[in-house]
Amino acid sequence: MKNDEFAAGTLALQTAGYSISGRERLGGKGAAADIPLVIAIPGGTYTSAYFDVPGYSLLDRAAVLGIPVIALDRPGYGNSTPLPPPESTIAGNAERLDDAIGQIWKRAGNGAAGIVLIGHSIGGAITVEIASRRPAWPLLGIAVSGVGLLTPPKDAETYAALPDIPMIDLPSQVKDRMMFGPAWTFSSDMPARSHIADAPVPRAELIDITGTWSTRVRALAARVTVPVHYRQAAFDPLWIVDAEQVSGFGAAFSASPSVDARVFESAGHCIDFHRLGLAFHLEQLAFALRCAVEAQ
Repeated sequence: MKNDEFAAGTLALQTAGYSISGRERLGGKGAAADIPLVIAIPGGTYTSAYFDVPGYSLLDRAAVLGIPVIALDRPGYGNSTPLPPPESTIAGNAERLDDAIGQIWKRAGNGAAGIVLIGHSIGGAITVEIASRRPAWPLLGIAVSGVGLLTPPKDAETYAALPDIPMIDLPSQVKDRMMFGPAWTFSSDMPARSHIADAPVPRAELIDITGTWSTRVRALAARVTVPVHYRQAAFDPLWIVDAEQVSGFGAAFSASPSVDARVFESAGHCIDFHRLGLAFHLEQLAFALRCAVEAQ
């Protein structure tokens, strides 16, 4: 099944100070009033191709449903202008992308009800930070995964010990152990197929997510005033995952009108690439549609 109105395209946003690249499926006729524009923000070590791996593409699945969608290359990824190393943090990304998304809305909103952000891992943390800023463009809701309250204590030590260089290139075999659950949770074409999205990661954002994030997350979440969809993979070694942690993360969104926070069983950190990836995407897209209708 496909939607011929939603041909694959590329994003190339140019401003006086920076560029933002990405991938998009926008359609040609504009969105109905009860359809959102979905903007997806990938995590560390991944370009926008994270959301467009053949057979696992959130972009393709949204397009089939008639939902316009854009996946961004964060600063320093793809053709997006890097941030200076001291600013390659969650807050620095949020400031840059808040501005960029405002410009994207003016260009590509095209009748949509507003924007729903989908963020994974560090992209999920950035999504929370953007929402906490209460942006000027119409944010309808956020769907985040692969982020939580606490990372294992050893991770902060591990990343702090990385070479003091701006970008870190993690070998694929190392990433595969971190990003995937047990072998029975993913198909035989994974993890290999996911490697088209691999990219070096700014060292500063690894330090940030394992260091200062846990001291800031509750205050940021408390400022979010839109609906929240949250899933944390059961087999995620990058976060402390249990029912108490997941419910605590959800409870931190005390100003949100609705929060759906759950452990996602039978998947690892990158839920999108697992056998239940389709089910996961349908949950997120259904949430986005509900946000658009309930905002009317």
